[in-house]
Amino acid sequence: MASEEPKAKKQKLSEEEKKQESPTKQTPVKLSPNSLFGMGNPLLDICAVVDKDLLDKYNLKPNDQILAEDKHKALFEEMVKKFKVEYHAGGATQNSIKVAQWMIQEPHNVGTFFGCIGKDKFGEILKQKAKEAHIDAHYYEQNEEPTGTCAACITGDNRSLVANLAAANCYKKEKHLDLEENWELVKKAKVYYIAGFFLTVSLESILKVAKHASENNKLFCLNLSAPFICQFFKDNLMQVMPYVDVLFGNETTEDVKEIAKKAQALPKVNTKRQRIVVLTQGKDETVMAQSDKVLTFPVLKVEPKDIVDTNGAGDAFVGGFLSELVQDKPLDQCVKAAHYSANVIIRRAGCTFPEKPDFK
Repeated sequence: MASEEPKAKKQKLSEEEKKQESPTKQTPVKLSPNSLFGMGNPLLDICAVVDKDLLDKYNLKPNDQILAEDKHKALFEEMVKKFKVEYHAGGATQNSIKVAQWMIQEPHNVGTFFGCIGKDKFGEILKQKAKEAHIDAHYYEQNEEPTGTCAACITGDNRSLVANLAAANCYKKEKHLDLEENWELVKKAKVYYIAGFFLTVSLESILKVAKHASENNKLFCLNLSAPFICQFFKDNLMQVMPYVDVLFGNETTEDVKEIAKKAQALPKVNTKRQRIVVLTQGKDETVMAQSDKVLTFPVLKVEPKDIVDTNGAGDAFVGGFLSELVQDKPLDQCVKAAHYSANVIIRRAGCTFPEKPDFK
């Protein structure tokens, strides 16, 4: 595809290079509340260092992300009984919005978050945690299902995530997103981020937000999130893909650069912006496809002994990236911030962080 119009793309690329490759405006702007919007599955993370026997018992891979089935229901209780657990406010999108807000610091409530919780104790904890993180969380609260949970089973520097969506699966466009006061918050944003996990919950909500972003030349970002999304929810994914300006993905066994180029070349509705594809590979270099070129960025080194928990590293990467993107910073600066925040998070349990970042 790139060979069809090399001159036009080359010319555009050189202009972008002159402008330091920022996909939005070139001058950093003063941020206002609700500039960054996220929508996803709010979950309470139950984290514990476990043994191989537990993984084997529930047929879990050491490094994976799956949705809980009936056979996993007892896992949550067993973890609490047998291991020392920690509770953290989680869910992929909410984590990323929290990290972005932490990187930004001031003003508070730059990040908005929508999702569904239950009217229960875990829901109250999530609301409190969101408030402490200075994000403007507006939850759809319902009685039918309890607040969702995610078991993070840690062995060495691997983590196996088992999500029991429960209430998170009950998000309703007409009951929450369509309400005038909520839609006004959506309209205030200029950058939108949704993790692929939400494709299993409310495709219509994602499409409404994605179309709004596209029609108003704002940035819509999506994360492929986990292998099962591409395998089992491909139709939903491909309905959203034409609206995606920035696509995030995680390591893969195939040729990462080739995958980045192919994803970048998929059809796109808003032709004013070319799609940017950012693929991470754990400790290996990050790959970014933009226009007709593929760039690589080495990650920050970390000693294996300093790694506490890789759960949340991907979410933190996206949060760091978004924190600069929403300030109209160049893309290389977005990647630097992404690498920094991921590097901070893997040294701690859960997707947690110190009081203030030390990012220059």
